[in-house]
Amino acid sequence: MTFPVLRGTAYTLVHTPDILVHEGKLQEEEMRNSPDSDYLKAIPDHLRTFKDVVGYGPNQAYIGNIHPRDLNDVEKPWYEHPLKDASTEGKFGSIMDEDMFFGCMKAVDMFDLVVLEKSFQDKIAKKMNDDPVIGKYWVTLDKVTDNPGKMDDIKSLIADKAAKPLYLHGELVGCVKRAHEFDAALTADVMFENLVSKASAAYVLAELFAKTELTPEGVDYLIECSEEGCGDMFQRAGGNFAKSIGEICGCVNATGSDTRSFCAGPAHSMVEASALVQAGVYSNVVVLAGGSSAKLGMNGKDHVKKDQPLLEDCLGAFAIHVGENDGKSPVIRTDIVGKHKIGSGAAPQAIMQAIVADPLESAGMTIKDVDVFSAEMQNPEITVPAGAGDIPTANYKMIAALGIMKKVFARDELNQVVEKIGMPGFVPTQGHIPSGVPFLGHALEMIENGDIHRTMIIGKGSLFLGRLTNLFDGISFIVEANDGHVGDDSIDKDTVRQMIAESMRKFADSLK
Repeated sequence: MTFPVLRGTAYTLVHTPDILVHEGKLQEEEMRNSPDSDYLKAIPDHLRTFKDVVGYGPNQAYIGNIHPRDLNDVEKPWYEHPLKDASTEGKFGSIMDEDMFFGCMKAVDMFDLVVLEKSFQDKIAKKMNDDPVIGKYWVTLDKVTDNPGKMDDIKSLIADKAAKPLYLHGELVGCVKRAHEFDAALTADVMFENLVSKASAAYVLAELFAKTELTPEGVDYLIECSEEGCGDMFQRAGGNFAKSIGEICGCVNATGSDTRSFCAGPAHSMVEASALVQAGVYSNVVVLAGGSSAKLGMNGKDHVKKDQPLLEDCLGAFAIHVGENDGKSPVIRTDIVGKHKIGSGAAPQAIMQAIVADPLESAGMTIKDVDVFSAEMQNPEITVPAGAGDIPTANYKMIAALGIMKKVFARDELNQVVEKIGMPGFVPTQGHIPSGVPFLGHALEMIENGDIHRTMIIGKGSLFLGRLTNLFDGISFIVEANDGHVGDDSIDKDTVRQMIAESMRKFADSLK
């Protein structure tokens, strides 16, 4: 069997403190219900600077400048000990500031909903054209110079037409208009979230082209797997984010669609992409997602109570290239896919049995045969103060305990196994972003360097959030070193067609 391979990855972070303050759902609700609250008053003193964000260890791990395990050597709390040689540019991607991101939102807006004040727009247009990624790969940069706004008109749109304001360092620089006068699926609030997701995804797609050999023209199919939904009142999440993002980067030969399953969406999408490539339907598939403005500052109250910075101030985005076997890139084992079935149950042990042990055992393997697992890689400095605990470590302990129960490991090996198969969480809490796939960039590098042979990527999701079912969700897949075998020992497709045609001919002759 010829497996598809992991050809390349890209990861982007966008520092958006003003969007956190004004558009993060927690802060937005607080402004609506308790405008004089102590929490809102405390926010300005707990915002990070762009320099703080760049120097933050987990962010450097996300864009590939350090390995997640290097965080074990950084004194905690990490936010008080910035890395000295931190950079906005990494092996896998980059960290963008908020002013250019507003320009990105304008550039991906095809319906003139984003209005930027003229002097600000002029400055950002130049910055975007000079950017080596956007300037080279985005085909809609002319939109950044179109229809500049006057400040009085922008204020009027906000006051009279329910437009959403855009602030930079607390100063008004533009707004996002509603797309329809009374359609609840096209309000300014919804369009703001969707444009944020689209803009960040379009940027990371361009970074994938900049960081790898893949070209925009070479993409056959795009699978978008964020948690937003675009549509109108007749089809509230009909899509299609994927094609709208590919349009920005000139993917003229691609089509695409959206996949949704809360936090597990990216893992589902990777399995779908791999199946499409292995089946020969498409040669080059990109799985991608932008960030979620709604989740910015989601645990902000707990962070302020603990007198720490508002660490949920970055949008996350990723793009992953799945392609045909080239004989060297890590293979994606489509024959070892774990799934949380409808009848699996929601107990932690049942979940891990379904998505970890079952697929390995069906392939004649054990947990011991996987070098590193990646599941729910949320940064613990975000989740621990909020009472959710260290989520990656909890997952590793469950996997190790499952191995002990199956007598793969000795009871006294628990801590050593957790250390061996795991790593610190390093990903912002953006729902779908932390769920397994941020490790793929590091995994690709480690496998190609011979540091590991095999990794399991795990996506887990909370379907009950949609209030349609109490079910949980989970899916896993294996990525491992390529053995160099690119041929298919089975009968080729043309031979199969000939055999079928011959059988049909003989059957027809027998009926005469």
